[in-house]
Amino acid sequence: MKANLVFINGEVITADKQNSIVESVAIKDNRIIGVGSNLEMKDFIGEETEVIDLAGKSLLPGFIDSHLHLILYGVNQLNISCKESHIDSVAALLNDLKKKALVTPKGEWIRAWGFNETTIMEKRYPTIAELDAISTDHPIIISRTCGHICIVNTAAMEKAGFDENTPNPQGGIIEKNEHGDLTGKLFEAANMKMNEVASYTDAELMKAVKIASDHFISGGITSIHEAGTSDSNSYRLLQTAIKNKEIRVRVYAIIGTINESDKFVNKMMNAGIVTGTGDEKFRVGPAKIFLDGSSSGPTIATREPYSSDPTKSGILYYSEEEIYKVLGEAHKKGYQITVHAQGDKAIEMYLNCVERALKESPRKNHRHRIEHAGISTPDLQERMKQLEIIPIPNPPFPYEYGEIYVHNYGERVNYMYAARDYIDKGIIAAGSSDAPVTDFNPLLGIHTAVNRKSQFGAEVGTNQSISVLEAIKLYTWNGAYASFEEDIKGSLEVGKLADLVVLNESILRAKPDRIKDLKVEATIIDGEIVYQRENELMMKN
Repeated sequence: MKANLVFINGEVITADKQNSIVESVAIKDNRIIGVGSNLEMKDFIGEETEVIDLAGKSLLPGFIDSHLHLILYGVNQLNISCKESHIDSVAALLNDLKKKALVTPKGEWIRAWGFNETTIMEKRYPTIAELDAISTDHPIIISRTCGHICIVNTAAMEKAGFDENTPNPQGGIIEKNEHGDLTGKLFEAANMKMNEVASYTDAELMKAVKIASDHFISGGITSIHEAGTSDSNSYRLLQTAIKNKEIRVRVYAIIGTINESDKFVNKMMNAGIVTGTGDEKFRVGPAKIFLDGSSSGPTIATREPYSSDPTKSGILYYSEEEIYKVLGEAHKKGYQITVHAQGDKAIEMYLNCVERALKESPRKNHRHRIEHAGISTPDLQERMKQLEIIPIPNPPFPYEYGEIYVHNYGERVNYMYAARDYIDKGIIAAGSSDAPVTDFNPLLGIHTAVNRKSQFGAEVGTNQSISVLEAIKLYTWNGAYASFEEDIKGSLEVGKLADLVVLNESILRAKPDRIKDLKVEATIIDGEIVYQRENELMMKN
């Protein structure tokens, strides 16, 4: 058998059980047919074989991001980004919103995302009065970087049916001032409802998912676990976009929405859509509900009050019994289950539910997950191990939000987005970005998992630092395991899908503090080069 494509002279990081490092990989159609030395791969090279000389550069399995929001990331690219360097103040943001209002038809939404009140000059949110001054003809929404809090104008409030007399939804807050007037700020469930109201057209969504897929592929991501959107039609959209090749990344679609997640899970269960349904391009994932809030908000549910404010310990969406009513039933019906749980209180509640579900309906190899698993203290880690839970931490979070974590949680940062502890305890954890909450770049996630420092140099739980090879595993084989797909992807082994990523140099020889500066030179999906960095032609013989 002759290969279509052979890579030689590389630092081939296989991510197999032995973490083997070899020189060469051979690909036939969409499968890997050989892994080993240059000499061993020589027999696969024929007259029609394309041979690529890596010249010592790293070749890895395609990265798997085990929790991000493809659709939300994509639609954000259509809107104002508060992460742009010039938006360093409320005034700068308001100026961009004014410009957008001038070119937006009346009645249509003006949206901004990625706002972080801790990094701008005034250290505050815009006010509802400031947004109303920009426009009363357009609903305006500014989403905080975490995606759990927003600030809106009066027109948006009216669109959602919110006024001074509207009661807070379960698990959310419609903020009012001391006079009982709306401030425009919405927390958690109220924010999720507003995001559902601020919906997009199908044409906008199709444009958005293609942008997202292209961006992810340029970062070496070949598979994603879609963590949910505000639109219950997202399953139809994702499958249509994949069929039309608007989305090239493989999708493991979590059954969940950001608003009223319990109702959506019940709806999908009633429809008979079960975890594992699908194929190598699109597969149905676990049933998921939201339990608590944002780690940077902060609104996560903690067992002890925040270090920054002894009167606060977060927001819970559901009681333990309400969690069990939905997810206990999902477990019983054979679903993989998971929750958004950031704080140790939320994590503990979920673990109680899993323990109860397994006692009532024992099941091996369930691979139940916890999305984020923010503050995972040693007692909770032990329970995860006993219950065979797969945590899905976010390695890059400490890079962007490290100072916020130290301020709000104190010593608890030593157990936030754990990695070292999981590996030492034999817990399989899979890495993720939660994009658009932070940068999707897996190399940034690997960098932060190794260094555990913020972008400003603060140490954030350095006891959780891991090696480069261990960090790579979070974004490859472990991600495949979290979706029951380790037999077909996640490592470079014969018979597996030919999903690979080429870096511009050796990741193992790079200095640890330079990992984030490495670049993806090429991304391969199904044996096809689907991305190649501009002006960086790979050497061929």
